[in-house]
Amino acid sequence: MADRKQQKGVQKPRADAQPRRLDETRGVFMISVAAELAEMHPQTLRMYETRGLIAPQRSPKNTRLYSQRDVERLRRIQQMTTEEGLNLAGVETVLALEKTVERMRAELARMRERTAEMERRIEEEVEEVRRSLKAEIVPYGAYDAIPAEDAKTVKIPVRRPRQNGSGDGSSAP
Repeated sequence: MADRKQQKGVQKPRADAQPRRLDETRGVFMISVAAELAEMHPQTLRMYETRGLIAPQRSPKNTRLYSQRDVERLRRIQQMTTEEGLNLAGVETVLALEKTVERMRAELARMRERTAEMERRIEEEVEEVRRSLKAEIVPYGAYDAIPAEDAKTVKIPVRRPRQNGSGDGSSAP
């Protein structure tokens, strides 16, 4: 009977169960835990939130919940203030610039994709025009320059591929 109670409380993972991945953006740490992970005082986190440097999620009871990404951001802010000597205004500027650069990189990637698609379409259209005009285009150098005095009787030699069974009365050798 005791074995059944122990077995009831312990759940074995299913064979087909996928390992769960931690969502970096999900708020899971309360302020005391986040402060400890970031190695700073909880009041500092509150001050950073007031300044807009960090925006923790809120629980239904309005408790601050910090994500792993928030903790990493707090560490980055601490690095900029302690190691690089920036004040909070400088940190705000750096974070705003980093956000702008990230947005611009995403826009550049979209523009490169669009450019590649447009180049592909242009190549297809050029190839289609080449195929449709192939028989009508006279290659450069197919005829020599014609002197002006012979302009009345001009013959322009055009090189055409021979076609068998074309019905024009000519026979292929």
